[in-house]
Amino acid sequence: MQGADRFFSNQKMKLLCRDDHCSVYQMKNETGDGTATCYQVYPGISVLYNDYHISSCPSRKFENEHIISINHCMEGRIEWEVSDGAYLYLTSGDIMLDSSVTENKECSFPLSHYHGITITISVPEATDSMSDLLDLFSIDLSEIEKVFQLATRPFIMHGDIFPDHIFNELYHVPEYIRKEYLRVKILELLISLKMIDPSTIGETRPYFYKTQVEKVKAIMALMTANPEIHYTMEELSGQFDISVSALKHCFKGVYGTAIFTYMRNYRMDMAATLLTQTDESITSIAGKVGYANSSKFSEAFKSIKGKTPLEYRKIKI
Repeated sequence: MQGADRFFSNQKMKLLCRDDHCSVYQMKNETGDGTATCYQVYPGISVLYNDYHISSCPSRKFENEHIISINHCMEGRIEWEVSDGAYLYLTSGDIMLDSSVTENKECSFPLSHYHGITITISVPEATDSMSDLLDLFSIDLSEIEKVFQLATRPFIMHGDIFPDHIFNELYHVPEYIRKEYLRVKILELLISLKMIDPSTIGETRPYFYKTQVEKVKAIMALMTANPEIHYTMEELSGQFDISVSALKHCFKGVYGTAIFTYMRNYRMDMAATLLTQTDESITSIAGKVGYANSSKFSEAFKSIKGKTPLEYRKIKI
């Protein structure tokens, strides 16, 4: 596990524990914490179970290694800086193949949480140490990289395709057979990738550029710091010098939902916390999340949470 230790150390993650089957690494900073549970399935091939409740993390450093990564996002959202000042986003159900040949600098989590799987393949090490097994199944790692054009940009596909069921099964493997099961599934995944025609299932995701992303994040910070204020799109557009159309498009790209949907859910989550953790009146809570009218607040709350504020408070006590 020396290679994995070096990689995680470069990401400022510390080793929490290790046994014969896996190693658990932790990342912790001012934005939260997270863990990666790493199984070395074959020489040069590792499977990582990611569980992050954090918004930012250090850039990945491969130390000139030739790596293919296969990422599956089960829950949350991932932000990748895929080139200088350009960002790409993955959402729940997405599968992304990428290569250390391309420049992937930063990885962060706009929703402050992410659960998923990452498979890392050291092409030289796996090709050398697994040559007989790879030849048996006619698997050529360099050819996979070429077919999916990973030297150009990451390749993204979404659910209901060959590899998706493989990832879904990986989340529910009993621990006592996990390593053996992972070995079988990695081979199945690599064989499945050979059967895919990238031109028919790949999704060309738009890149969002740093200036826009920074403005959108500043707008989100302003709105969540002042949930009692209902900003108009025009106000936000003028204050942050971004067109309304660019604001709508980029905000949905970063956070996965429309700006007003995001704020409605944020307000109702805040209200739910206040209802269960304080004795404040419903009228007071309504005001804190931007509703001068208690009845309109109750209607909005029920549409999101399925209960009126009073019912929610009684159930959660």
